[in-house]
Amino acid sequence: MKLILLTLATILMATDNIYNFTVKDGSGNDVALSDYKGKVLLIVNTATRCGFTPQYNELEATYEKYHDKGLEILDFPCNQFGEQAPGTNEEIHSFCTLNFNIKFAQFDKIDVNGDNASPLFTYLKSKQGFKGLDPNHKIGKILIDHLSKINPDYAKNDDIKWNFTKFLVDRNGNVVKRFEPTDDMSVVENEIKLLIEH
Repeated sequence: MKLILLTLATILMATDNIYNFTVKDGSGNDVALSDYKGKVLLIVNTATRCGFTPQYNELEATYEKYHDKGLEILDFPCNQFGEQAPGTNEEIHSFCTLNFNIKFAQFDKIDVNGDNASPLFTYLKSKQGFKGLDPNHKIGKILIDHLSKINPDYAKNDDIKWNFTKFLVDRNGNVVKRFEPTDDMSVVENEIKLLIEH
């Protein structure tokens, strides 16, 4: 039993920042997150047919504003929420380039919850739990009602609740903030700015 606990502790210590994870890019190639050491990261699960999809505009604007100062946005399409991210990686990328002119990195489509969840997103959720949805957001109340019908206790776990959940990572690989899709992008940008400038 002691050996098992020691092994678990060693694994946890080894993954105490995001740099130990490797993900797949849109072409299926391995990308080590250690390649992003020293950068401020915003990691987002996205969808192309969602009420929040217009956030791509704000994400791209934020990327263009802060990229030269050290910001990277890592976009992970996910089809788990209302099947709102259909299509291949190539089709998703074409849609985002054509409609939102995105220039930040897009990765392989993943699951963020459940048995097949990306280890990266399992880690992100363990570091920053669910913060609640804004019922005053134009989609917030609809989303809260929808989630409550599926699971009245939805707010009691740290699963990703919907598309465009965002995790902010500092220059040392620490997960410092989680933003729900109903959080205003101005709030997200302000937090990015704080990390960029310090």
